[in-house]
Amino acid sequence: MYNARKMKEIPEENRPYEKCLKFGVEALTDEELLAILLRSGSKEHSALELAYQVLHLSKENQGLQSIYHLSVQQLKSIHGIGAVKAIQLKCMGEISKRIAVNVAAKGISFDCPASIAKYYMEQLRHEEQEHLLCMMLDCKNHRLGEELIFKGTVNASYVSPREIFLSAMSYHAVGILLVHNHPSGDPSPSQADIQVTKKIQTAGILLDIPLIDHIIIGDCQYISFRERGLIET
Repeated sequence: MYNARKMKEIPEENRPYEKCLKFGVEALTDEELLAILLRSGSKEHSALELAYQVLHLSKENQGLQSIYHLSVQQLKSIHGIGAVKAIQLKCMGEISKRIAVNVAAKGISFDCPASIAKYYMEQLRHEEQEHLLCMMLDCKNHRLGEELIFKGTVNASYVSPREIFLSAMSYHAVGILLVHNHPSGDPSPSQADIQVTKKIQTAGILLDIPLIDHIIIGDCQYISFRERGLIET
């Protein structure tokens, strides 16, 4: 942790701006990157100290990704972080997520589970609740549309195949693909996940709108029911 109360008390070669100019942005630590975005500290703490406090505010998630999980009120609990700085930090987290999604979108292929997982990873891995999404696909496995089917704990009792396939038919889909996240970070399918998948797969066979795959997103990892042999296509 940085103990200097003012940026000017830090040796010039160790100040974030000067270090960035001399060595490039890649040389900066997470705290130094965040300090530059914060721009200024407070009477009691330098920008580097504020950055350190932000990155260690959450006991469960530390580091830059923790910003996505912190609320504006939590950020404001740090002395020296007001509403403006808190909103700036939240916007920074959202920008990084959208950049990752846009980059992944260029290479997405709905025939490739890894490509699908990469596209949805930043969108879903930070969520604190499970989100079950359904992709509507055409005969060439191109996406026609996407619907949020359920938000909460995925359970066969709560997920209605009727609603899923009504949406699929409204898009004139010839196949569907499910994606959902595990907030725990472990993408291993639960018994409930398997039951939901079988329930929807059976309905899809009857309606001639097959379930192509079910992908579960964890923290930088995923599983594909199709790859695991849990879905026959």
